[in-house]
Amino acid sequence: MSEQESTREPRLRRRTLLAATGAIGAGAMIEGPLAGTASAAAFGYSDDGTNYVIDTGASLVFKVSHVNGDLTSLAYKGTEYQGFDGKNSHVESGLGASTVTISQSGTTILVKVVHGTLIHYYAARSGENNVYLWTNKADTSVSATRYIVRVKPGLFPNTDPDAWDSTTDTVIEAADVFVKPDGTTRSKHYSGLRVTDYDYIGWSTGSVGLWMVRSNHEKASGGPFYRSLLRHHNDGGGGLYEILYYGENQTEAQRFGLQGPYVIAFTDGGAPASALYARNIDTSWADSLGLTGWTGASGRGRVAGVGISGRDSAYPYTVGLANSDAQFWGTADAGSGYFSIPKVLPGTYTLTVFKGELGVYTGSVTVTAGATTVLNTIAVVNDPATASAIWRIGDWNGTPAGFKNAGLMTYAHPSDIRASAWTGDFTVGSSSAGSFPAYIWKDVNNGIAVYFKLTAAQAAAAHVLRIGISTNYINGRPQVTVNGWTSSVPSPPTEPSTRTLTVGSYRGNNVTFTYSVPASAWLTDTSQYNVLRIYVASGSSGTAYLSPGVSVDAIDLLA
Repeated sequence: MSEQESTREPRLRRRTLLAATGAIGAGAMIEGPLAGTASAAAFGYSDDGTNYVIDTGASLVFKVSHVNGDLTSLAYKGTEYQGFDGKNSHVESGLGASTVTISQSGTTILVKVVHGTLIHYYAARSGENNVYLWTNKADTSVSATRYIVRVKPGLFPNTDPDAWDSTTDTVIEAADVFVKPDGTTRSKHYSGLRVTDYDYIGWSTGSVGLWMVRSNHEKASGGPFYRSLLRHHNDGGGGLYEILYYGENQTEAQRFGLQGPYVIAFTDGGAPASALYARNIDTSWADSLGLTGWTGASGRGRVAGVGISGRDSAYPYTVGLANSDAQFWGTADAGSGYFSIPKVLPGTYTLTVFKGELGVYTGSVTVTAGATTVLNTIAVVNDPATASAIWRIGDWNGTPAGFKNAGLMTYAHPSDIRASAWTGDFTVGSSSAGSFPAYIWKDVNNGIAVYFKLTAAQAAAAHVLRIGISTNYINGRPQVTVNGWTSSVPSPPTEPSTRTLTVGSYRGNNVTFTYSVPASAWLTDTSQYNVLRIYVASGSSGTAYLSPGVSVDAIDLLA
């Protein structure tokens, strides 16, 4: 069937409307673009004068403005879901005036939105309650890369950590963090999920589910452990997000090019079909759509590793590929360390092996279209946990996991009533890692003390103290004292310039600070406790939980 493209096509509009309303019988022959399509009596598109109206031939009808490319209606089984605070669903916060065209090829309808150098697509497939989306961003003329589905109020439960009620809850930070009357906190940032943790996000009433199924994020930035807002919900409505570049908590430069598909999916209450998940989706049907920047399966390659030696069996291992053009990742087998990363764009990548979230090996790999690059066993040689230590607090895994309040901080504010006191000192040999604070702030718990004893032989020698952080806030970095000895102030590491610790993210660039503590710093009386104090130094200022701070990965004193 030849592809038909139009900005407004009255002939097709009339035939589609006749079919949809039953004016043409279900078995009647329809001439033109609808001939031969599945569910021909309903599947098709029309133009209502302002929007293209796409009937999926299932239970979903949606509208796209042919003025600005906004999604102006999402009607599932006759109920309208689109509409929050008078706003449409759209790329970023709305693109504005755009060139919008529509075409049909067989059982697929494609809407193309061109706004300057940015191109966005919507697609519908006959008989599916899905909207497929792609976004091709060529430069920074549009600041962020995200799509927001705005949902009418009252249609779904409003109980998640990223939900709040403006009639009862109080803003405590930057107009987007709220405290409820019971002292618990809520924010659109509090998803609690890394990109690698989820395939979809959304809501269900039990009989209707509305979901955003994420893409593979190959043109996003931040890697597999990036955290960002995924949805929000309040008394005024809700939003589902596909965040490809948001600028918050970013550890990498922005990538450009075609990203997708990601999918708006309706269900009868259950999870979206696993066939839509980024790791499973068959997109061969999109090969003929003419998407700008599209690379089909034949134009991609695969990386496979025989195994990873030197692993710690207590941790999962992830293998990431990244260059300035794209990013990909895969999980290593827990038994052998074997990994396979499919559907990779051709190019040369930095390969990083992550223990938990801590990079412990770095190499290079080149991917060729249509081929598999096979790697011999990779030996992990940079795991800081293998160094002999006199004592260690926490685990070297790239996260504050195991420390006090760490588990709560991905979906709550540090002031949350559920958080334990951020103060409290630590005694090596009797305190547990769970009593040491996950975060240290200059204005909250500065000068946390660690008490420890040394043998005479240990006290007679200099030792290296290490403090690992997973991120900081406004140039915070640890400066230490040991008894009467004071370290120099380290240089600030390169970390995200936005809020981190208060918006559900400890993810930044893992940095290890080392301090050469001279033998003269130790107490010679081995019955006494040496006292290490950890302070946050910064040339920037702030108050309370927005003062300079750090997220702690691990602390140890090497033998």
